[in-house]
Parts: sequence; structure tokens; C-alpha cells
Amino acid sequence: MGDHNTIHHKARRYLRSATPWLSPGVGIKRWLLALVAGVALLSLGLSFLLRELYPLPIIFRYLTLQFIPRGLRAGIFVLVGLSGVVAGIVGLNRSLLRPFVNPDWDTLMSAYRRYHRRERGPRIVAIGGGHGLATLLRGLKEHTSNLTAIVTVADDGGSSGRLRRELGVLPPGDFRNCIAALADDEALITHLFQYRFANGSGLNGHTLGNLFITAMAEMAGSFEQAILESSRVLAVQGQVLPSTLHDVRLNAEVRPMPEAESEEWIPHRLNRVRGESSIPDARGIIQRVYLDPSDAPAYPGAVRALLNADLIVAGPGSLYTSVLPNLLVPEIAEAVKRSPARKVYVCNVATQLGETEGFSVADHVGAIERHVQCHLFPLVLVNDNLELAIESSAGVDLVPPDVPPDWPYRVTTADLVDKTCLWRHDSHKLARALLGLIGNDGSRSEG
Repeated sequence: MGDHNTIHHKARRYLRSATPWLSPGVGIKRWLLALVAGVALLSLGLSFLLRELYPLPIIFRYLTLQFIPRGLRAGIFVLVGLSGVVAGIVGLNRSLLRPFVNPDWDTLMSAYRRYHRRERGPRIVAIGGGHGLATLLRGLKEHTSNLTAIVTVADDGGSSGRLRRELGVLPPGDFRNCIAALADDEALITHLFQYRFANGSGLNGHTLGNLFITAMAEMAGSFEQAILESSRVLAVQGQVLPSTLHDVRLNAEVRPMPEAESEEWIPHRLNRVRGESSIPDARGIIQRVYLDPSDAPAYPGAVRALLNADLIVAGPGSLYTSVLPNLLVPEIAEAVKRSPARKVYVCNVATQLGETEGFSVADHVGAIERHVQCHLFPLVLVNDNLELAIESSAGVDLVPPDVPPDWPYRVTTADLVDKTCLWRHDSHKLARALLGLIGNDGSRSEG
């Protein structure tokens, strides 16, 4: 009796675990139907062949059970054939998948449904660079695999700057951060990609990922192919694209602050600062940033992604050295303007030393507007959690969500603070807030 109950319990468990595979939207039933139709047609063809070979040897009378009624015989063959097909499919899949997944069917089903949901997720394009863009991508990849990160190529500091100067490659650092953030499993290989050498002549300060991308660019023959191959190595959810493949330099005009209280402040005097890494260190107020050359052509893949997007997100990240350099590529700004997607600017949680001290939400958006000469992002997402005070030693302040009364932008506020790093966004909170701007779950229907 106990054995009978155990068998019955196992049968119910397998039936319950298999039922979700046949639920709507999973994409299994169509292939199961194709398999059944194929087997049926194969059987029909074999029956015609046997008819042509008739009469058959006497042994076929017993193999085909011709000594029992035809109706019962048909039922037996259908039942046995169906059981064989199901057993074969289940056994084959278990054998093939055992080295890669947990044999628990519920776990496998959960992973499959998660993959399928992300595959049908919205087409989102994120514009920026640095840690802010990586934070955004890390949250969005849980909801969609239709992600495109458009990254600035103006970085000229640190490991990226050294590789750029010494080997003439585009700076790989921001690309490395985005690839790592989009990796399907941020495990050992991803941490290895981000590993930074602390010692060694020539290696000190370089990251393994930067060296890998640089080596891949030489082997593959192009920087964009190197990014593609690096993305495949880490199985990223989405794609990482440069805003331009042109070797551009980011420069700035900075109004200098007086060195001493007694020194006269000359409002119309401007200093020119060359190089992205030098801009935050220039003591003064940034008036504008610009690319040299200013007419660099956009990367075609980036333009296509923008025109086909459901949502375009600029920021978070350094306003003048991460977000704006992409929008200063004329064709990128034009593609954003022409895209039918919803467009949102994510204002930084806090001001940034050397770039946006004392900035309000309106100051952040106004800087973008002055540089691109239009209202490019009609939606603005702002953090409204100001209860977690930042220590004054950090040199930054939280950006309050206050805006002018007749401001021509639509503002959405939410608690976006990462409680482990109060001047940065929480990736999961940010992703949920952005997806809320395009629907309940952000999913899109297939045409």
C-alpha cells in the first residue's frame, strides 16, 4: 500500500511540475505540436510503404497484433507510441542538460520562464558611462535582455587613458564596466574581468578586462568586434555600443574661481581644459563641454538602437563627462530626438565634486538643454529620499526634487537611494521606477 502511495505521489509531482511548460507564452506547445505532427506523418509514410510491400512475411502478423480487434489494436499502438515519444524526449533532455543545470524540474522551469520573460522585455537604450551606467544596467537586466548601452569614448584617464595613448585604441574602461554589469552570472569570470593589477612594472593600475578588450581588438581587427567577442565570453544580456568610433577628445570651458578671497572674480574669463580626466580637477564652474572634432559620425548600430527603442534613458552618471559626451555626437542627439520611444533623464542622487556642486534638478536638465539646444528628455526621474544625510566629508549634497512651478518637464519621484552608498542609485529601485514609466511590467507583445 505504501509503495502504491509513493508511486501515486511521484506521478502527481511530475504532472504538477510539467504543467507550467504547457502554459500560454512559454513557447513549448508549438514545438510539441510540430513534433507530434512529424511523427504522425512519418508513421503515415511508413504505413504506405508497408502497403506497397504487401503481402508481408507471417511474422508481421504477430508484430502488428493482427490477431486482436482493429480498434483495440489502434489504441494500444497510440498509447505505446505516445509513451515512447514522451519518455524519449524527457530522457534526452535530462541527459543533455544534466551537466549544466540542477535536475530539479521546478528550478529548470523557473529559469526558463525568467529567460523567456526577459526575451520579451522592452527595448531599452541607456546612454552614459562610468559607474552610473553600470548600476542602471545591473538592475534592468533582470527584466529585459533587449538592452543597449551607448557608451562614451572620451575617457582618457587611468588604465583606459594609458592604453589609448600607448596603443591607439578606444578607451575600454566604461565598456568593461557595462559588459560586467550585463553578464548573466556575475561570478568568478566577471570578477576576474574586473580585476585590477596592484603591482608589476607596466601592469600596475590596469584591469584584466581592459587588457583583454585591447588584445581582442588587435586580434579581431576592430574595436567593435572586440566588444562583441568580450560580451560573448561573459554571456551578457544585451549589447554595449560606442556612441562613435572616432577618436574624440572631450574639452571644457571653465569659469575659474578666485584663488583667494581678496582676488577679483572676473565673470567673463574662461579657461580651456583639455581632456575628460582633467575637467573635474579644474577649479571653477563648467560653462560648456565640447568634442574635438565636433562632427564625429555616430556608430550606426547606436543610431538604429535609438530609433527602435521603447525607452531611452540618459544617466545616471557624471553629467559633463559621462552623459553629455554621447549627446554631443550630433547624430546621436538627432536619433534621440526622432525616436518614438519614451525618453527620460535620471537625475543624479547627489551633486558631484568638480562638476555639479550646488546643482538642482533644473540645473542638471538645463545643462543638457543648453548643449543639445532642445528639450530632448521630457521625463525626469528624481530621487525623493532625503532622510539619509550624506556626511559632509564626502564633499557632495543630495539633490532635492524641487523644480520651478512652470517647468516644461514631467517629473517623477521615487526612493532611489542605495543605502550602502548614499550618493548612488540602487540598481533594483531604479529599474522598477523606469519600467513603471512604460507599463506595469515593461513587457512588450510580439508582433
